[in-house]
This record gives sequence, C-alpha cells and structure tokens, in this order.
Amino acid sequence: MIKGVHTMFYSSEPEALRAFLRDVIGFSSFDVGGGWLIFQLPEADMGVHPTEGQPKSGSADLSFYCDDIEATRAELEAKGVTFADAIADHGYGFVTHLHAPGGFQIQLYQPKYGR
Repeated sequence: MIKGVHTMFYSSEPEALRAFLRDVIGFSSFDVGGGWLIFQLPEADMGVHPTEGQPKSGSADLSFYCDDIEATRAELEAKGVTFADAIADHGYGFVTHLHAPGGFQIQLYQPKYGR
C-alpha cells in the first residue's frame, strides 16, 4: 500500500536549493551521502486540476501551504526570501509565489477549505 509521496526538484543550483529548503523553509533532512539531502516533509495533500492548454496536461506543480499567509510571508521575507507577487484571493485560498534558488517560483497559500 502507498505510504506517502516523494517529490523532487531538478535544479541548476542543487546545493543552494537544499540550503534554502533546510535553512530558510525549515524542513528537517537527513544526508544519504555526499550532501544529498532527503527532506522530511510535514503533512501533505494532493489535488487533481483540470487544464485547458496552460499548464499543459501531464505537468505537475508544488505548493506550500500555511495557516497564516501574512505572518508566514513576513517570516520568510525576514530571512531574505523574495516574492513574485502580492497576496491575492484565488477563491480556494489566499495565494502568493516565492522565489527559490534554481529559478523556481513556488506557490504559498492559506487554504480556505477545511483541513
């Protein structure tokens, strides 16, 4: 039976992205050898969304969620994280996007739906 989900980033800056996830985002990790970190993630959920062109069918996306988007954004900005946009109401939750090393833009949202 499936026990969880393993996600991956493919990055041109793997060391910087690993440090970002460990030191800025705060994910705990273990080293499986040679500085290759595997991160222990908090709770997770998964959605399946319809698409009509963009993003194309067959693609996947990663989002981080939180209980208080304004406080979380302020905490991350204090650690030097920059954001691509203002917090906006997207119906399902309050959304913004943060920049991560390697050219990643990751959605951060505060869901409106019950957990």
